[in-house]
Amino acid sequence: MSNFIFTETKLKGVYLIDVKCYGDQRGYFMETYQENAFREAGLDYRFVQDNQSSSRKGVLRGLHFQKTHPQAKLVRVLHGEVFDVAVDLRRGSETYGQWVGALLSAENKRQLMIPRGFAHGFLVLSETAEFAYKCDDFYHPEDEGGILWNDPEIAIDWPETDALILSEKDTGHPTLSQAGVMF
Repeated sequence: MSNFIFTETKLKGVYLIDVKCYGDQRGYFMETYQENAFREAGLDYRFVQDNQSSSRKGVLRGLHFQKTHPQAKLVRVLHGEVFDVAVDLRRGSETYGQWVGALLSAENKRQLMIPRGFAHGFLVLSETAEFAYKCDDFYHPEDEGGILWNDPEIAIDWPETDALILSEKDTGHPTLSQAGVMF
């Protein structure tokens, strides 16, 4: 019996993953990744790098991708809550330019599996959030790409916040049409 429930989203290959959590008066225990369970669900990845970030409320990171070294990512929240987004950039995909979003939190313990060929970003909804993710390729700083977080063509329905906090880099990304990105 698997400790994971894999639900494919409207974007082929993007999965929302619910994790079984075992708790008692001491706290809880859960598996966050188990290679055999993922492989049985058709998610056969070899992760080579783990990353973690901490952000405060209103921080929006994204929409990021790597141009010639795309990464699949298994993302989750260790503390707090975020609205997590994946945008399809796959050449020939029926859902090219479409997005899917999910609330990920320390409380719901959900994860999102994002395959190669997607841009990724998230917005912090709680006072602070710690975000962790596994990648199936190494980070190459010279290979970074991005799409404007509020591109009207993609039309992501970001949750309302008092004030957004973005890096200078993230405010200067091109739109999807301007970037012409396809994997």
